[in-house]
Amino acid sequence: MGGVDLFDTSGSASAEGAWSVREVTRRARQLIESGLQRCWVRGEISGLKAYQSGHWYFTLRDAQAQVRCVMWRTDNQRLGPPPEDGTEVFVEARPTVWEERGEFRLTVKTLIPTAAGGLWQLQLERAKAALARDGLLDPERKRPLPAFPQRIAVVTSPDGAALRDILSVIGRRWPAAAVWVVPTRVQGEGAEDELCAALERLHRIPDVDVAIVGRGGGSREDLWVFNSERVARALAAVPIPTISAVGHETDVTLTDLVADLRAPTPSAAAEAAVPDRGAVLDTVDGLARRLGRSLTGQLDMGSQRLARTEDRLAGVIGRLLERSTARVDAVSARLDALSPLKVLARGYAVARDGRGRVLKSVAALRPGLDFRLTVADGEVDARVTKGES
Repeated sequence: MGGVDLFDTSGSASAEGAWSVREVTRRARQLIESGLQRCWVRGEISGLKAYQSGHWYFTLRDAQAQVRCVMWRTDNQRLGPPPEDGTEVFVEARPTVWEERGEFRLTVKTLIPTAAGGLWQLQLERAKAALARDGLLDPERKRPLPAFPQRIAVVTSPDGAALRDILSVIGRRWPAAAVWVVPTRVQGEGAEDELCAALERLHRIPDVDVAIVGRGGGSREDLWVFNSERVARALAAVPIPTISAVGHETDVTLTDLVADLRAPTPSAAAEAAVPDRGAVLDTVDGLARRLGRSLTGQLDMGSQRLARTEDRLAGVIGRLLERSTARVDAVSARLDALSPLKVLARGYAVARDGRGRVLKSVAALRPGLDFRLTVADGEVDARVTKGES
Protein backbone atom coordinates (compact mmCIF):
# COMPACT_ATOMS: atom_id res chain seq x y z
CA MET A 1 0.00 0.00 0.00
CA GLY A 2 3.06 2.27 0.03
CA GLY A 3 2.39 3.02 3.73
CA VAL A 4 4.08 1.89 6.96
CA ASP A 5 6.46 -1.06 6.91
CA LEU A 6 6.08 -2.77 10.30
CA PHE A 7 9.29 -4.73 9.78
CA ASP A 8 11.45 -1.73 9.01
CA THR A 9 13.29 -1.09 12.27
CA SER A 10 15.62 1.59 10.92
CA GLY A 11 15.53 4.85 12.83
CA SER A 12 12.90 3.77 15.39
CA ALA A 13 14.17 0.56 16.92
CA SER A 14 15.92 0.29 20.25
CA ALA A 15 19.57 -0.56 20.66
CA GLU A 16 18.60 -4.25 20.55
CA GLY A 17 17.06 -3.78 17.09
CA ALA A 18 13.46 -4.27 18.32
CA TRP A 19 10.31 -2.14 18.29
CA SER A 20 8.67 -1.04 21.49
CA VAL A 21 5.10 -2.24 22.06
CA ARG A 22 3.90 1.37 21.92
CA GLU A 23 5.63 1.91 18.58
CA VAL A 24 4.18 -1.25 17.08
CA THR A 25 0.61 -0.44 18.09
CA ARG A 26 0.98 3.17 16.97
CA ARG A 27 2.26 2.09 13.55
CA ALA A 28 -0.49 -0.52 13.28
CA ARG A 29 -3.09 2.14 14.01
CA GLN A 30 -1.59 4.41 11.32
CA LEU A 31 -1.63 1.56 8.83
CA ILE A 32 -5.25 0.59 9.50
CA GLU A 33 -6.65 4.11 9.60
CA SER A 34 -4.87 5.09 6.38
CA GLY A 35 -5.94 1.91 4.56
CA LEU A 36 -9.53 1.51 5.80
CA GLN A 37 -11.96 4.39 5.49
CA ARG A 38 -15.28 4.74 7.30
CA CYS A 39 -17.57 1.91 6.20
CA TRP A 40 -20.90 0.21 6.89
CA VAL A 41 -20.81 -3.15 8.68
CA ARG A 42 -23.65 -5.59 9.39
CA GLY A 43 -23.58 -7.81 12.45
CA GLU A 44 -25.16 -8.90 15.71
CA ILE A 45 -24.62 -7.04 18.98
CA SER A 46 -23.15 -9.01 21.89
CA GLY A 47 -22.06 -8.04 25.39
CA LEU A 48 -23.13 -4.39 25.20
CA LYS A 49 -22.22 -2.33 28.28
CA ALA A 50 -23.53 1.22 28.72
CA TYR A 51 -21.25 3.03 31.17
CA GLN A 52 -22.18 5.95 33.42
CA SER A 53 -20.21 8.23 31.10
CA GLY A 54 -22.79 7.44 28.39
CA HIS A 55 -20.36 5.52 26.15
CA TRP A 56 -21.34 2.09 24.79
CA TYR A 57 -18.87 -0.79 24.46
CA PHE A 58 -19.96 -3.96 22.67
CA THR A 59 -18.96 -6.72 20.26
CA LEU A 60 -20.26 -6.98 16.70
CA ARG A 61 -20.20 -10.54 15.38
CA ASP A 62 -21.43 -12.88 12.71
CA ALA A 63 -21.02 -16.63 12.28
CA GLN A 64 -17.33 -16.42 11.33
CA ALA A 65 -15.81 -13.43 13.17
CA GLN A 66 -16.24 -10.68 15.72
CA VAL A 67 -14.85 -7.19 16.35
CA ARG A 68 -14.85 -4.94 19.39
CA CYS A 69 -16.78 -1.65 19.04
CA VAL A 70 -17.20 1.63 20.92
CA MET A 71 -19.88 4.25 20.40
CA TRP A 72 -19.33 7.55 22.19
CA ARG A 73 -22.12 9.30 24.06
CA THR A 74 -22.24 12.20 21.55
CA ASP A 75 -23.16 9.69 18.82
CA ASN A 76 -25.53 7.37 20.71
CA GLN A 77 -27.55 9.86 22.76
CA ARG A 78 -30.09 10.38 19.96
CA LEU A 79 -30.80 6.63 19.70
CA GLY A 80 -32.61 6.13 22.99
CA PRO A 81 -32.07 2.95 25.08
CA PRO A 82 -29.14 0.67 24.15
CA PRO A 83 -30.08 -2.23 21.85
CA GLU A 84 -30.34 -5.65 23.43
CA ASP A 85 -27.83 -8.42 22.87
CA GLY A 86 -28.66 -10.39 19.75
CA THR A 87 -30.00 -7.33 17.87
CA GLU A 88 -28.85 -7.33 14.24
CA VAL A 89 -27.70 -3.88 13.18
CA PHE A 90 -25.99 -1.84 10.51
CA VAL A 91 -23.19 0.33 11.87
CA GLU A 92 -21.25 3.09 10.17
CA ALA A 93 -17.82 2.96 11.74
CA ARG A 94 -14.18 3.94 11.44
CA PRO A 95 -11.67 1.06 11.87
CA THR A 96 -8.80 1.78 14.28
CA VAL A 97 -6.51 0.20 16.87
CA TRP A 98 -6.96 0.80 20.58
CA GLU A 99 -3.31 1.23 21.47
CA GLU A 100 -3.70 0.82 25.22
CA ARG A 101 -5.03 -2.73 24.77
CA GLY A 102 -3.47 -3.52 21.41
CA GLU A 103 -6.99 -4.24 20.16
CA PHE A 104 -8.51 -3.77 16.72
CA ARG A 105 -11.91 -2.11 17.04
CA LEU A 106 -14.56 -0.03 15.28
CA THR A 107 -15.50 3.48 16.40
CA VAL A 108 -19.22 3.54 15.59
CA LYS A 109 -20.84 6.78 14.40
CA THR A 110 -24.25 5.50 13.28
CA LEU A 111 -26.25 2.44 14.40
CA ILE A 112 -29.41 1.22 12.63
CA PRO A 113 -31.32 -1.99 13.52
CA THR A 114 -31.88 -4.12 10.42
CA ALA A 115 -35.49 -4.77 11.52
CA ALA A 116 -38.32 -2.29 10.88
CA GLY A 117 -36.93 -0.75 7.71
CA GLY A 118 -33.26 -0.89 8.59
CA LEU A 119 -32.22 -1.56 4.99
CA TRP A 120 -34.16 1.49 3.86
CA GLN A 121 -32.59 3.56 6.61
CA LEU A 122 -29.16 2.37 5.52
CA GLN A 123 -29.87 3.50 1.96
CA LEU A 124 -31.10 6.82 3.31
CA GLU A 125 -27.95 7.37 5.37
CA ARG A 126 -25.74 6.53 2.41
CA ALA A 127 -27.65 8.94 0.14
CA LYS A 128 -27.52 11.65 2.79
CA ALA A 129 -23.75 11.22 3.14
CA ALA A 130 -23.30 11.47 -0.64
CA LEU A 131 -25.37 14.65 -0.80
CA ALA A 132 -23.43 16.12 2.12
CA ARG A 133 -20.10 15.39 0.41
CA ASP A 134 -21.28 17.37 -2.63
CA GLY A 135 -22.35 20.31 -0.47
CA LEU A 136 -26.06 19.94 -1.27
CA LEU A 137 -27.02 19.98 2.43
CA ASP A 138 -24.99 23.09 3.18
CA PRO A 139 -27.23 25.76 4.79
CA GLU A 140 -25.29 28.49 2.96
CA ARG A 141 -26.70 27.36 -0.41
CA LYS A 142 -30.27 28.01 0.72
CA ARG A 143 -31.93 30.75 -1.35
CA PRO A 144 -34.47 33.24 0.05
CA LEU A 145 -38.05 33.01 -1.16
CA PRO A 146 -39.48 35.93 -3.18
CA ALA A 147 -41.62 38.29 -1.11
CA PHE A 148 -44.39 38.72 -3.70
CA PRO A 149 -44.37 35.83 -6.20
CA GLN A 150 -46.40 36.15 -9.39
CA ARG A 151 -46.09 32.58 -10.70
CA ILE A 152 -45.83 29.46 -8.55
CA ALA A 153 -45.10 25.94 -9.82
CA VAL A 154 -46.51 23.00 -7.87
CA VAL A 155 -44.96 19.56 -8.49
CA THR A 156 -47.32 16.94 -7.10
CA SER A 157 -50.07 14.51 -7.99
CA PRO A 158 -53.00 16.26 -9.73
CA ASP A 159 -55.44 13.99 -7.88
CA GLY A 160 -54.07 14.37 -4.35
CA ALA A 161 -55.38 16.37 -1.42
CA ALA A 162 -52.05 18.21 -1.28
CA LEU A 163 -52.80 20.12 -4.48
CA ARG A 164 -56.26 21.09 -3.28
CA ASP A 165 -54.85 22.36 0.00
CA ILE A 166 -52.15 24.38 -1.77
CA LEU A 167 -54.59 25.96 -4.25
CA SER A 168 -57.03 26.79 -1.45
CA VAL A 169 -54.41 28.53 0.68
CA ILE A 170 -52.91 30.49 -2.23
CA GLY A 171 -56.36 31.56 -3.45
CA ARG A 172 -57.25 32.83 0.00
CA ARG A 173 -53.98 34.51 0.90
CA TRP A 174 -52.65 35.84 -2.41
CA PRO A 175 -55.11 35.42 -5.32
CA ALA A 176 -52.93 37.55 -7.62
CA ALA A 177 -50.47 34.65 -7.98
CA ALA A 178 -50.82 32.29 -10.94
CA VAL A 179 -50.29 28.57 -10.17
CA TRP A 180 -48.65 26.26 -12.70
CA VAL A 181 -49.28 22.57 -11.86
CA VAL A 182 -46.60 20.10 -12.97
CA PRO A 183 -48.28 16.70 -12.57
CA THR A 184 -46.40 13.60 -11.46
CA ARG A 185 -46.91 10.39 -9.56
CA VAL A 186 -45.65 10.64 -5.99
CA GLN A 187 -45.58 6.95 -5.01
CA GLY A 188 -45.44 3.53 -6.53
CA GLU A 189 -43.64 2.10 -9.54
CA GLY A 190 -42.27 4.73 -11.91
CA ALA A 191 -42.78 7.59 -9.45
CA GLU A 192 -39.06 8.28 -9.16
CA ASP A 193 -38.60 8.69 -12.92
CA GLU A 194 -41.73 10.84 -13.25
CA LEU A 195 -40.75 13.06 -10.32
CA CYS A 196 -37.26 13.63 -11.73
CA ALA A 197 -38.76 14.46 -15.14
CA ALA A 198 -41.23 16.90 -13.55
CA LEU A 199 -38.41 18.66 -11.71
CA GLU A 200 -36.46 18.84 -14.95
CA ARG A 201 -39.44 20.59 -16.61
CA LEU A 202 -39.09 23.43 -14.11
CA HIS A 203 -35.94 24.47 -16.00
CA ARG A 204 -38.06 25.21 -19.07
CA ILE A 205 -41.10 26.97 -17.58
CA PRO A 206 -40.58 30.74 -17.99
CA ASP A 207 -41.01 33.37 -15.29
CA VAL A 208 -41.68 31.03 -12.36
CA ASP A 209 -40.74 32.62 -9.03
CA VAL A 210 -40.92 29.65 -6.65
CA ALA A 211 -41.69 25.92 -6.76
CA ILE A 212 -43.50 23.71 -4.23
CA VAL A 213 -42.69 19.99 -4.32
CA GLY A 214 -44.52 17.48 -2.17
CA ARG A 215 -47.49 15.38 -1.24
CA GLY A 216 -49.77 14.60 1.68
CA GLY A 217 -49.06 12.16 4.48
CA GLY A 218 -48.67 8.42 4.16
CA SER A 219 -46.66 5.46 5.29
CA ARG A 220 -42.89 5.35 5.11
CA GLU A 221 -43.18 3.30 1.94
CA ASP A 222 -45.53 5.88 0.39
CA LEU A 223 -43.09 8.71 1.06
CA TRP A 224 -39.94 6.84 0.10
CA VAL A 225 -39.62 8.30 -3.43
CA PHE A 226 -38.78 11.64 -1.76
CA ASN A 227 -35.80 9.93 -0.12
CA SER A 228 -34.36 9.00 -3.51
CA GLU A 229 -30.91 10.44 -4.10
CA ARG A 230 -31.84 11.03 -7.76
CA VAL A 231 -34.91 13.04 -6.79
CA ALA A 232 -32.96 15.01 -4.20
CA ARG A 233 -30.28 15.91 -6.74
CA ALA A 234 -32.91 16.88 -9.33
CA LEU A 235 -34.54 19.17 -6.76
CA ALA A 236 -31.20 20.72 -5.81
CA ALA A 237 -30.58 21.54 -9.49
CA VAL A 238 -33.84 23.51 -9.91
CA PRO A 239 -32.85 27.12 -10.79
CA ILE A 240 -35.54 28.81 -8.66
CA PRO A 241 -36.19 28.77 -4.90
CA THR A 242 -37.91 25.55 -3.78
CA ILE A 243 -40.14 24.46 -0.91
CA SER A 244 -40.41 20.80 0.07
CA ALA A 245 -43.61 19.66 1.81
CA VAL A 246 -43.75 15.89 2.18
CA GLY A 247 -46.07 14.08 4.57
CA HIS A 248 -46.78 15.35 8.05
CA GLU A 249 -44.82 17.47 10.50
CA THR A 250 -42.79 14.52 11.84
CA ASP A 251 -41.68 13.29 8.41
CA VAL A 252 -38.30 14.55 7.17
CA THR A 253 -37.04 13.41 3.77
CA LEU A 254 -34.01 14.06 1.61
CA THR A 255 -35.99 16.56 -0.46
CA ASP A 256 -36.71 18.46 2.76
CA LEU A 257 -32.96 18.68 3.39
CA VAL A 258 -31.92 19.92 -0.08
CA ALA A 259 -34.84 22.31 -0.68
CA ASP A 260 -34.42 25.98 0.13
CA LEU A 261 -37.23 25.66 2.70
CA ARG A 262 -38.80 22.68 4.42
CA ALA A 263 -42.53 23.01 5.20
CA PRO A 264 -44.21 20.52 7.56
CA THR A 265 -47.33 20.20 5.38
CA PRO A 266 -48.50 21.25 1.87
CA SER A 267 -50.74 23.92 3.43
CA ALA A 268 -47.78 25.31 5.35
CA ALA A 269 -45.76 25.34 2.12
CA ALA A 270 -48.43 27.48 0.43
CA GLU A 271 -48.47 29.85 3.41
CA ALA A 272 -44.69 30.18 3.21
CA ALA A 273 -44.76 30.76 -0.57
CA VAL A 274 -47.15 33.73 -0.61
CA PRO A 275 -47.84 36.69 1.67
CA ASP A 276 -51.18 37.22 3.37
CA ARG A 277 -53.24 39.79 1.46
CA GLY A 278 -54.94 41.08 4.61
CA ALA A 279 -51.64 41.54 6.42
CA VAL A 280 -50.14 43.31 3.39
CA LEU A 281 -53.13 45.67 3.20
CA ASP A 282 -52.84 46.40 6.91
CA THR A 283 -49.15 47.12 6.46
CA VAL A 284 -49.84 49.42 3.50
CA ASP A 285 -52.54 51.24 5.44
CA GLY A 286 -50.18 51.69 8.37
CA LEU A 287 -47.46 53.00 6.10
CA ALA A 288 -49.94 55.39 4.45
CA ARG A 289 -50.99 56.76 7.84
CA ARG A 290 -47.39 57.15 8.93
CA LEU A 291 -46.55 58.86 5.64
CA GLY A 292 -49.55 61.19 6.03
CA ARG A 293 -48.53 62.12 9.55
CA SER A 294 -44.98 62.68 8.41
CA LEU A 295 -46.07 64.89 5.49
CA THR A 296 -48.39 66.89 7.76
CA GLY A 297 -45.59 67.39 10.22
CA GLN A 298 -43.23 68.42 7.44
CA LEU A 299 -45.81 70.89 6.09
CA ASP A 300 -46.36 72.40 9.53
CA MET A 301 -42.65 72.72 10.06
CA GLY A 302 -42.25 74.24 6.59
CA SER A 303 -45.03 76.75 7.26
CA GLN A 304 -43.39 77.79 10.51
CA ARG A 305 -40.02 78.18 8.84
CA LEU A 306 -41.62 80.14 5.99
CA ALA A 307 -43.35 82.49 8.45
CA ARG A 308 -40.08 83.10 10.30
CA THR A 309 -38.29 83.65 7.00
CA GLU A 310 -41.03 86.09 5.91
CA ASP A 311 -40.60 88.10 9.12
CA ARG A 312 -36.84 88.24 8.71
CA LEU A 313 -37.18 89.15 5.02
CA ALA A 314 -39.66 91.96 5.80
CA GLY A 315 -37.25 93.39 8.38
CA VAL A 316 -34.32 93.23 5.97
CA ILE A 317 -36.35 94.85 3.16
CA GLY A 318 -37.57 97.58 5.53
CA ARG A 319 -34.04 98.42 6.56
CA LEU A 320 -32.87 98.40 2.94
CA LEU A 321 -35.72 100.77 2.00
CA GLU A 322 -34.88 103.12 4.85
CA ARG A 323 -31.23 103.28 3.82
CA SER A 324 -32.17 103.70 0.16
CA THR A 325 -34.68 106.46 1.00
CA ALA A 326 -32.04 108.29 3.03
CA ARG A 327 -29.60 108.09 0.12
CA VAL A 328 -32.25 109.30 -2.34
CA ASP A 329 -33.13 112.19 -0.05
CA ALA A 330 -29.46 113.21 0.22
CA VAL A 331 -28.97 113.01 -3.55
CA SER A 332 -32.22 114.96 -4.12
CA ALA A 333 -31.06 117.69 -1.76
CA ARG A 334 -27.79 118.00 -3.62
CA LEU A 335 -29.56 118.03 -6.98
CA ASP A 336 -32.08 120.57 -5.71
CA ALA A 337 -29.28 122.84 -4.57
CA LEU A 338 -27.76 122.68 -8.05
CA SER A 339 -31.09 123.14 -9.90
CA PRO A 340 -31.29 126.20 -12.23
CA LEU A 341 -34.80 126.82 -10.93
CA LYS A 342 -33.38 127.52 -7.50
CA VAL A 343 -31.10 130.12 -9.09
CA LEU A 344 -34.06 131.72 -10.88
CA ALA A 345 -35.96 131.82 -7.62
CA ARG A 346 -33.26 134.04 -6.20
CA GLY A 347 -34.02 136.75 -8.89
CA TYR A 348 -32.02 135.58 -11.84
CA ALA A 349 -33.37 135.07 -15.42
CA VAL A 350 -32.24 133.16 -18.53
CA ALA A 351 -32.47 134.66 -22.02
CA ARG A 352 -32.86 132.36 -25.09
CA ASP A 353 -33.26 133.16 -28.75
CA GLY A 354 -35.94 131.74 -31.00
CA ARG A 355 -34.04 128.47 -31.45
CA GLY A 356 -33.64 128.00 -27.71
CA ARG A 357 -29.98 128.88 -27.44
CA VAL A 358 -28.95 130.62 -24.24
CA LEU A 359 -27.81 134.20 -24.78
CA LYS A 360 -24.79 134.44 -22.52
CA SER A 361 -23.22 137.78 -23.49
CA VAL A 362 -24.11 141.36 -24.34
CA ALA A 363 -22.77 140.78 -27.84
CA ALA A 364 -25.44 138.11 -28.42
CA LEU A 365 -28.18 140.63 -27.52
CA ARG A 366 -28.21 142.73 -30.69
CA PRO A 367 -30.69 145.59 -30.92
CA GLY A 368 -33.99 144.50 -32.37
CA LEU A 369 -33.45 140.81 -31.35
CA ASP A 370 -36.54 139.04 -30.17
CA PHE A 371 -35.89 136.55 -27.36
CA ARG A 372 -37.62 134.79 -24.51
CA LEU A 373 -36.77 135.50 -20.93
CA THR A 374 -37.20 132.67 -18.42
CA VAL A 375 -37.85 133.73 -14.84
CA ALA A 376 -38.76 131.77 -11.73
CA ASP A 377 -42.49 131.50 -12.47
CA GLY A 378 -42.51 131.35 -16.29
CA GLU A 379 -41.38 132.94 -19.53
CA VAL A 380 -41.96 136.31 -21.18
CA ASP A 381 -41.27 137.63 -24.69
CA ALA A 382 -38.74 140.44 -24.91
CA ARG A 383 -36.85 142.55 -27.47
CA VAL A 384 -33.52 144.32 -27.33
CA THR A 385 -34.11 148.08 -27.93
CA LYS A 386 -30.55 149.19 -27.71
CA GLY A 387 -27.25 147.62 -26.92
CA GLU A 388 -24.68 148.51 -24.38
CA SER A 389 -21.09 147.45 -24.16
